[in-house]
Amino acid sequence: MPSYTLFDTAIGRCGIAWTEDGVVAVALPEPSDEAMIDYLSVFSATERPVDALAADAIDRIVGLLNGQAVDMTSIPLILDVSEFDASVYTVCSEIVRGSTLTYGDIARRLGQPGAAQAVGGALGRNPVPIIVPCHRVLGAGTEVGGFSAPGGANTKQIILGIEGVPGFDEPTLF
Repeated sequence: MPSYTLFDTAIGRCGIAWTEDGVVAVALPEPSDEAMIDYLSVFSATERPVDALAADAIDRIVGLLNGQAVDMTSIPLILDVSEFDASVYTVCSEIVRGSTLTYGDIARRLGQPGAAQAVGGALGRNPVPIIVPCHRVLGAGTEVGGFSAPGGANTKQIILGIEGVPGFDEPTLF
């Protein structure tokens, strides 16, 4: 049975659900701890002390959200998703910090150039944001596009700014 815990980051309180074999979900900041716990309970997770696997994933997530260059690719994931969604997450996981792709770019890399909307749907279902960096995927013409995490596009822009993506820096007055 999955476990969960909540933890603090530079963008707010987040949550993680995991088993001894891998991470099953990441929750970005919700309006309340209760809302985050409700989300994590969808994965049948119960609150438990953090083990080594979860501690490593949490340290990496906190580091990334503190602006550090962190490799997420070796975090083991346990995902119950379709083959298409898994293929989208694989391509998305290859996007390096500070870079972005468009939904159309990912569709073309999958050999399905007309599937940009389906890619967006898959990313909207991503149970492990940050680890699978769906925030690095933009609409055509570098539009932020949707972001299903709480805070929506604003949260996406904040994370892209933290990662140093050109055009998403902290706003200035002049």
